[in-house]
Amino acid sequence: MTESGEKERRSRGRRGAGASGEGGAPPGRPAATRTRRAFDRDQALAAALREFWTYGYESTSIASLTKAMGINPPSLYAAFGDKRQLFGEAVRLYQRTIATAPSVEGQDARSSIEAMLRHMAADYTDPRHPPGCLIISAAANCGPGSQDVKAELRGMREASKAAIAARIRQDVEAGRLPGDTDADGLAAFYAAVIQGMNQQACDGASREVLEKVAESAMRAWPMTGRG
Repeated sequence: MTESGEKERRSRGRRGAGASGEGGAPPGRPAATRTRRAFDRDQALAAALREFWTYGYESTSIASLTKAMGINPPSLYAAFGDKRQLFGEAVRLYQRTIATAPSVEGQDARSSIEAMLRHMAADYTDPRHPPGCLIISAAANCGPGSQDVKAELRGMREASKAAIAARIRQDVEAGRLPGDTDADGLAAFYAAVIQGMNQQACDGASREVLEKVAESAMRAWPMTGRG
């Protein structure tokens, strides 16, 4: 065989090995190292949630996020998009796992709201996570470029306040509260109590202190005039 023939044979061999997967990935399948994620996405998201909860959206940087999550910026962008999208996922994780009040089905509005306040007194001071409520605190100091974050969290708080008002109206209609009860005003009062409990927790107040706040707040409940 001539020298040129030998070179051609070797060239065909190398092409064949590449096509068959020997020394490379099979046809149509990317190399495993290109698709394998080198970190646990759920754990990284939980770490991001803690950062946003502790420092707020505006003050949390990509550098602090990647350090807490144990990943580099390209991995963050590839897995979560950008900081805004990552925050949205963190908020949804918070709603699924933290911001869940106990069931109060069948209770009257007063019992439901009292149970909610007591739950928050415990949750806002739970040492297993940052104090207070992410949805109340995370957008407290947003600049002009983050107004969408502020609006999103405000919408969640307004929805919670509307749910409280709706629960109060049910009791007005059922005769458990006076007919002239201002459901919206009473709901706004308890929403303000919740936001105050959040700030107290962030300032270091104990569960016992917040429970006293809840007890005092329930004294404002309208009298039914019965008995």
